[in-house]
Amino acid sequence: MADDRDNENTAPEPANDGPEQPETDGASAQDAPEAGLSDVDVEDGFEGPDVETSLSDADLSFLSGQSSAEELAEQHLTDLKRVTAEYANYRKRTDANREVERERSMGEVVKILLPVLDDLDRAEKHGDLEGETPFSTIASKLRASVERLGLTPFGTVGDLFDPNIHEAIFQQPTDEVETDTVADVVETGYYLGSSMLRAAKVVVKVPA
Repeated sequence: MADDRDNENTAPEPANDGPEQPETDGASAQDAPEAGLSDVDVEDGFEGPDVETSLSDADLSFLSGQSSAEELAEQHLTDLKRVTAEYANYRKRTDANREVERERSMGEVVKILLPVLDDLDRAEKHGDLEGETPFSTIASKLRASVERLGLTPFGTVGDLFDPNIHEAIFQQPTDEVETDTVADVVETGYYLGSSMLRAAKVVVKVPA
């Protein structure tokens, strides 16, 4: 009887189907961070830096050790010279365009005075500007004023005929000349700065 009671009070040992599993603190294997990444990296889906850079090829070559500091300085000096030259050319173009525009605007104003200057030339040919008369004084002041604006007259008797600046309104065949020569100036030509404002109208002597 005693043997039967001993067998009843003895609890059966659990079956051991494999090696014992190590105890954990309640965290599963899925909760463990990946090797080499912090918790913040895993949670934020960190994939590495993606930053745009404004460094030049020379800077990147220097940082990677493929070029020396002297080579980098030489490259930057070359770039500086190029930018300086481009700026100088831009200034020249801007100044030239500004001067052309100034002459064009001034020319529109001076053209209004050309008929008056032509009348003064005709009066001078007729001898109306001789002496210290009020008329001659006004004529001198007007001519001096337009010259200060950059107006320069051209076209005189005896000049060789140049179709680029002379407009021939009449030709006189003669044995006196061997080349086309200005015999008379009907209307004086004018330059305004470097631009021709008006060609000179002339009578031309041509070889007979």
